[in-house]
Amino acid sequence: RAQRPAAPAHAHPLRTARVRKVSVKALLAPTDDRTRDTGRRMKRGADARAKRLDFANDMAMILTLAHGTRRGIEPCPISGARRSPVVNHVTGERHDPCGMTTTNLPVRTHRLGKHIWALTSGEAGVVSQAAGLAEAIGWPAETRTVHLRAPWSLLPGHLCPFALTGLREPLAPHWPDVLITCGRRSVAVSIAIRKASRGRTFTVHVQNPRVPAHFFDLVAPPCHDGMSGGNVLPTRGALHRITPAKLEAAAALWRDRLGSPAIAVLLGGDSRVHRLTPHRVSTLADGLARVSGSVVITPSRRTSAEAVAMLRQRLPRAWIWDGTGDNPYLGMLALAGHLVVTEDSVSMISEAASTGKPVHVAATDGGSARFDAFHAMLREEGVTRPFDGTLAAWTYEPVDEAARIAAEIRRRCS
Repeated sequence: RAQRPAAPAHAHPLRTARVRKVSVKALLAPTDDRTRDTGRRMKRGADARAKRLDFANDMAMILTLAHGTRRGIEPCPISGARRSPVVNHVTGERHDPCGMTTTNLPVRTHRLGKHIWALTSGEAGVVSQAAGLAEAIGWPAETRTVHLRAPWSLLPGHLCPFALTGLREPLAPHWPDVLITCGRRSVAVSIAIRKASRGRTFTVHVQNPRVPAHFFDLVAPPCHDGMSGGNVLPTRGALHRITPAKLEAAAALWRDRLGSPAIAVLLGGDSRVHRLTPHRVSTLADGLARVSGSVVITPSRRTSAEAVAMLRQRLPRAWIWDGTGDNPYLGMLALAGHLVVTEDSVSMISEAASTGKPVHVAATDGGSARFDAFHAMLREEGVTRPFDGTLAAWTYEPVDEAARIAAEIRRRCS
């Protein structure tokens, strides 16, 4: 523990003495009570000073370890006071407060190249977007999952103080060079890491964060959200992990099992604003029955068992994945000549549009202004058309927004 240095013998007593304020009530109290209260106050003051000293030593130890030395807080050889040394991490020298310099200290080694964290709250949709952008950048990356405890999880991202202390899974330096987050649940953590790194971490948020854009270095929201700004780079659809190389590998893996289907159907399901009703499933089955050629269908986690059963009954010759074994999703995208996707899923439509193949959108009940704007944009660009049971062919430039955003991040970080 640090010791307060004794006052010099020649010091004036009035300058070294501590004056304590005493209330009139305390002066009028009996002598025993005053003595007892004084003892309690002295004990509380001593405990508070000890706690402050412990906290200061702990923080100094943490800062010392973070800067590359594990020597801890050692007493000064001259004054005996415990002070944190100042370390030069280029030469490895330590300059302690009394002017003594020692060497042979470990020097912090810096990572070669840039490093990325793809940080989300773990949902499949947001993980796919954050990880897909990280892979498109091409630098070493790791995927991390975080969850905020209450009350931090109940606060808006930009009004959530000390968010790093509210994590169930703690995060600590070294902070990444690029931090990619996706979804509103990771907004507070991104803002906190940017502050903790003193701006050294380039923060990118995918989707609309619902907070002012200046809390990030770059924001990549969908175009249909209508967000704008100097550091805002809107995307035409959802980012994802699908690349031409992955499609080529999937085609080689699934060609013997799927062949060359005429059409692949990517089924969604009920969501907050859409409903895949039996009527819509029946209409889809009628259209698929008129198609000449093989049909392969894959349901998603939101597809109801009733919808799958109806399609099995109406389309007995169609191949429908039962959810067991390897997922044929990439193989279907790679091998099918046409793609049919229900309109409730922006992610699946964006992934289908990355292939450059005709994408037919099957209608569902419900909708919203944001979804309507998204579908209208892709129809105007010639990427999608409504599914009516015919297989018209058309071409367009594959939609690869992850590569475009990744190129801008590399440019800004160079």
